[in-house]
Parts: sequence; structure tokens; C-alpha cells
Amino acid sequence: MTEDATGDKSTSDKPWPVRVVSQKIGQWIGRLGWIWIDGQVTQVVRRPGTNTVFITLRDPSADLSLSVTTNRDVVDLGAPALADGARIVVHARPEFYAARGSLSLRADEIRQVGLGELLARLEQVKRLLQAEGLFARERKRRIPFLPRRVGLITGRASAAERDVLTNARRRWPAVDFRVINVAVQGASAVPQIIDALNVLNRDESIDVIVIARGGGSVEDLLPFSDEALCRAVFACRTPVVSAIGHEPDTPLLDFVADVRASTPTDAAKRIVPDLGEEVRLIGQAKQRLDRALRGLLDREQHRLDALRSRPSIARPLTMVDSRAAEVSALRDRATRNLLHRVDRAGTALEHTLARLRTLSPKATLQRGYAIVQREDGAVVRAPDDVAAKDRVRIRLADGSLAATVEG
Repeated sequence: MTEDATGDKSTSDKPWPVRVVSQKIGQWIGRLGWIWIDGQVTQVVRRPGTNTVFITLRDPSADLSLSVTTNRDVVDLGAPALADGARIVVHARPEFYAARGSLSLRADEIRQVGLGELLARLEQVKRLLQAEGLFARERKRRIPFLPRRVGLITGRASAAERDVLTNARRRWPAVDFRVINVAVQGASAVPQIIDALNVLNRDESIDVIVIARGGGSVEDLLPFSDEALCRAVFACRTPVVSAIGHEPDTPLLDFVADVRASTPTDAAKRIVPDLGEEVRLIGQAKQRLDRALRGLLDREQHRLDALRSRPSIARPLTMVDSRAAEVSALRDRATRNLLHRVDRAGTALEHTLARLRTLSPKATLQRGYAIVQREDGAVVRAPDDVAAKDRVRIRLADGSLAATVEG
């Protein structure tokens, strides 16, 4: 047993004809009844001679559209100035046209969304994105000081494009741009901007992406508060600069982008440096570096001069000369002391020699004395020391004599 789309039970697995399937789908859709639907108008067709108005209604947050059929009186009553890009709420009943297999809406009431309701919806989306962390400051990336190439998403031949290109090239003439022109308001703006964003994000040569648009009403700037666009910008790996409208304009894109520029001209100032200003800063830095280097050299020169003025450095031989003089004086003193000691020793030796000579027996012998010795060598000091006939030896200064004692 199988269950069909309407909940009816079927006891057969036999294939259904197309018309049966179409009828079943129509029956299921018919059960939805009347509902309120919010969307953005992408096309309004009023056919001459008929009271029927055909409206194409798009979901701003998804690439999805539905056809709405209504009466001219309903449009004139609820939204008399209805045009492409308007935000409306319709009270409609879904209808499935079985012959063509298409889904449409039959509206009996249309309300154009006012500014207050738009702002309330934007505030609701803003709180949602903020709670998810899309506005977190810590995830925002710094744009490079000098990008190799800048991606620019803006309207064709718009003042915003001219302001960004002119001011950026005036500041840095060598800046390179890749420009993608898109619709910047209306129903097709968000898909085109997201497509351009994806193209530039995949380009490895792009270092920063600028989304720029001139001023306008809240309704004109509504695409730049679209949730899908905000999420696409958040998912980009390349830093994104938001340059939408004027200073008071704050679409949600400003909170999600990595850098918020108040105007397209301000964006040009933020993405590239000013060549003249950088040259001036380089000149100032060079002057400061020169002054610092000269100051360092002067201080080191003063230190060298102070070191060189020291006696040990200015006259390094002075210390050697003084030490040489001390060594010479010590050597002379040592020489004098040694000579004096030698002289004293020589004098004492002479005195000792003189005394030895005076006390020497030989000196006595030279004066005419003689020494008489017995044969055993004993000195004869008295006559009794020898007897007659004893042989003695007489020592003289120049020799000796042998003698015999006679008496």
C-alpha cells in the first residue's frame, strides 16, 4: 500500500498518469489556503485592455521568484506607485496550474512596505547577524598597505566608480583595478553583486575588494543590507571595503565588511597610500635617520677623543720610558752596590793577605831568620832539644841546609 501526495492511501503500485500527479499536486497546494507573503518586485506587467496585473515577486534572501496575479484595482488600492524594486506584502492563495505544471499566487490584497517596517526588518536582520558573529571586530582583516590589484564592484559609469578610480590613481598612479559593473539597486542588484564578489574572491591577484555606490534613499540602498550579500561578504577570503552612500548611510554591509568607508572617495583614500605623502614621510624619516646617525657618530667620536686624550693612549711610550728609567736606575744602583761590595771584598782580601804575609814563617825567614828542625821534623826551640852529633836541618828563606850539632 502506498500513500499519495494528498494523504490518500493507494493499494496499487501502478504508475500514475501525469494528469493525475498534476491534480494531486494541485489538491495539496490548494490546502495551503490564504497566506501573507513578503518579497521584492522584480517585474510589473499591466496588459492594455485587461484588469489583470502580473507581478514577479522575488525573495531578497534567496534566488527564488514566484508569479503573482491580481486585479488592477487591488494594485491601485494597496500600492498605486508600484514599480520594480519595491518591497511589498501580498495576501494570496497559491494556485497550481495543472496544464503547464506551474505554481503562482492569486492575490486579493497588496501592501507596500513602508520605511518604518523596512527599518524594523533591517534591525531584526542586524540583530541576527550580530548574534552569529558576522560583525565581530576580531575577525576583520587589515587591508594591505599597497595592494597589487584592487577589485571594484559598482554601477556602470557611476559617480562612485569615477570617484574611486580618480582619487585612487591621483594618490597612487600605478594602482591597478579590476572593475565589475553591476546593478546597484532593484531586484537584480543582490545576485549580480554576489556573483561579482565571488569572481573577484577567486582571483588570486586581487588583494582587496571595494563595493561602492553613491548616495540614495533607504529603499535604494536596501540591496546592501540583504542578508545573503552580508553572508557572502563574511565568507570572502579577500578583505572587503564597504563604500556605500554618504556618511549618515549605514547599510548592514558596513558592519560586515572588513573596512567601512564613509564615501567612495574615502574608500580610495583607504585602499592606497598617498604617493606625495609617502615621499614626504620618507623624507622626514630620512632626516630623522640622518640626525640620529650623526648624533651617534658624534657621541662615538667624543668617546674616541676622550679615550685618545688619556695619557696611556695619547703618549703610550711615557709609561714605558718611566719604567725604563726605573729599570736603568735600579740597574745602576745594583751595579754600584755590586762594585762597592767587590771593592770592599778586595780591600779585605788585601788586608787579610797582608796579615797572612806578616804572620807567614816565610816572611820571617826573608828577614834573616832560620828554622832548625831535627830529623824527625820537630822544630828545635831550645839547645836542650838536640844533642851533640845530632843531625838537623836548617830552613832558610831560599832553601835549606843540613848540619850536625857539635856542642
